[in-house]
Amino acid sequence: MSETVRYLTGITTTGTPHLGNYVGAIRPAVQASRRAGAENFYFLADYHALIKCDEPARIQRSTLEIAACWLAAGLDPEQVFFYRQSDIPEVTELTWLLTCVTGKGVLNRAHAYKAQVDKNTAAGADVDTDVTMGLFMYPVLMAADILMFQAHRIPVGRDQVQHIEMARDMAQSFNHLYGEHLVLPEAQIDESVALLPGLDGRKMSKSYDNVIGLFSPREQVRKQIFSIVTDSRAPGEPKEAEGSALFQIFQAFASPQETQALREAYAAGIAWSDAKQLLFERIDREIAPMRAKYEHLVAHPQELEDVLQAGAAKARTRATPLMRELREAVGLRRLASVAAGAKKDKGKASLPAFKQYREADGLFYFKFVDAQGRLLLQSAGFASPREAGQVIAALKAAQTLPQDGKAAPAEGVLPQQVEAALKELADAANEGVNT
Repeated sequence: MSETVRYLTGITTTGTPHLGNYVGAIRPAVQASRRAGAENFYFLADYHALIKCDEPARIQRSTLEIAACWLAAGLDPEQVFFYRQSDIPEVTELTWLLTCVTGKGVLNRAHAYKAQVDKNTAAGADVDTDVTMGLFMYPVLMAADILMFQAHRIPVGRDQVQHIEMARDMAQSFNHLYGEHLVLPEAQIDESVALLPGLDGRKMSKSYDNVIGLFSPREQVRKQIFSIVTDSRAPGEPKEAEGSALFQIFQAFASPQETQALREAYAAGIAWSDAKQLLFERIDREIAPMRAKYEHLVAHPQELEDVLQAGAAKARTRATPLMRELREAVGLRRLASVAAGAKKDKGKASLPAFKQYREADGLFYFKFVDAQGRLLLQSAGFASPREAGQVIAALKAAQTLPQDGKAAPAEGVLPQQVEAALKELADAANEGVNT
């Protein structure tokens, strides 16, 4: 039976969703939530919002509107984990544990922090101007969001891949010190996701004030669409579809047949006003049925609160046991268990163990050492930690060396010594000792 794949997506609560958010994130995520053989986690990242916004009312309102948008767009909270970040206290606790295994040098390389430092340097200001610890620690909180729920795949844009790689590094550091407790996530980039242009042709973004509201009143949406910038070609003059913001937005909602029909209308010289009317009607056909539910939810915030509280309770059935396990792993234990814990740690220390790590060449390696730290087995480099982990798992399961040349006894160590150590490791695992 194949393992269930866990996906996780966060939405920062600092604004009101627009059409670009819907096409680029909400719609594909809702569609993906219905896939078989997967668990899906969607959360409102209100802790992250505090890094960017110091307006409490705005964060609260944004949380309300974003939650309503997702549910109106078809997300079924019974089939997924849908929760508010701040309702999961285990996330902040894990953030601290990860902080304690993460080097400052790792966070120095984070894009957002470096961008602020570069901005300050260019302005001749102190490099730390406007750098809060929230901004600096953002990657650790994001890693905790991901690792808390043992997520395998994180759908992100290319600008977020670094954060997933940092989460992997943090998980590896933790696992190296305390045992294999955390799952190493992978970034999933969907190149087919549309990036909508805004009213002025640039990327649709609130920072450019060029957005079309997702659930704005119908006439306001029509007014915004009719303000899309076009060229001066008159009715009857052929127009080019390529490079036309109006055409690109239409294409994100239309079928291939509808798109081809508009392309032909462009070539035939359709008037811009007629093209904008076609765009408005096509968008309204998809969005209008959702608008009623959105408006109902916004008008009844307690219904949304009930959904989020139920989602938090559901999510914590996963978070609480893992946090208990992690607390035990790092030594945050009940004092009554001191004697038992010491005995368990002594037994663990007497066993050989795998150590997985990353070298400066960017490849992933593992070594196998005995109880005295003597190297018994050294791997070749792997492109990803998952590949290295798969070989480790094969070694544990097979109690023998693979034949693909990826792992070989260390120099001066006889193969039978490695075989004996592996057998000891397997025997200990069968006795219930976590190695």
